[in-house]
Amino acid sequence: MSKRKSGRNVHGIILLDKRLGVSSNKALQEVRRLFNANKAGHTGSLDPLATGLLPLCFGEATKVSALMLDDNKRYQVVVQLGVMTDTGDAEGEVILTKPVPDYSMASLKACLQQFVGEIDQVPPMYSALKHNGKKLYELAREGITIEREARRITIFELNLLEDVRFEDAELSRSDQLVLDVLCSKGTYIRSLAEDIAYALGTCGTVQALRRLEAGQFSIQQAKTFEQLTAMDEQDLFASLIAVDKPLDFLPSARLSEAEAVAINYGQAINYPGSFNVNGTILPGAIRMYHADVFLGLGEIGLDGKIAPKKLFNMTTH
Repeated sequence: MSKRKSGRNVHGIILLDKRLGVSSNKALQEVRRLFNANKAGHTGSLDPLATGLLPLCFGEATKVSALMLDDNKRYQVVVQLGVMTDTGDAEGEVILTKPVPDYSMASLKACLQQFVGEIDQVPPMYSALKHNGKKLYELAREGITIEREARRITIFELNLLEDVRFEDAELSRSDQLVLDVLCSKGTYIRSLAEDIAYALGTCGTVQALRRLEAGQFSIQQAKTFEQLTAMDEQDLFASLIAVDKPLDFLPSARLSEAEAVAINYGQAINYPGSFNVNGTILPGAIRMYHADVFLGLGEIGLDGKIAPKKLFNMTTH
């Protein structure tokens, strides 16, 4: 997240269809300038090679960006078989080539099925993970390789999208796979591509990558930078998604004016609303509102009291 000294207090989320060749931060700053927003951040970067859905958070929406990082993501990826690069994608230098063996459609689908579910994945060196305070990709650029521990991730869906090359042959030597992947947070598609290629008896790298979904949001809702640029100010601001939209899976509490004042002073309140099942209070986070204004997140305890957890200031200028 970054702040600027002057600008507007803009609050909301823009779903950007990031174009090829720009970093997530550059894309963020371009859209930020359109709004002249004084606070902005994105929810999980996309590499310059990748395109697609990039949620951008402005103002108080940056307070929910960390929660959005935990969302599941869906990608469409083109895997180039027979080639391995140092970065794991087409932007890197080729470090290995191997023949692509013949394989059948049945063996390919069986291979993909091995990666569905909870699996262990070793993060790539070209990643923003840190070792002794330094990002791994910085070390990689210096020619340094660090041992990385495998992390547990989940692949919910892994489907082959284009199989026309298999229509009239039991065996094929197709050197590209187009895959649809629905995965948990922390998944590196570049590592997944390399692991699938290895399981097929060759090597591989990401040729193209597009993010289609992030949590409840989809690419169909996104706007390109060109579309945003063509909007007048009224339409531009109307395109902002409400700050509390990513939180609508949480229960909500409607507070009186007195309750809202107490919450804003950091005080816990007794709330007569219903957050229980069979008489048992369900503790956890809730959304708080007063007169249809989103106040922020609260925490309901076993005693039924609501305590402020993260308050939002939705003032604009």
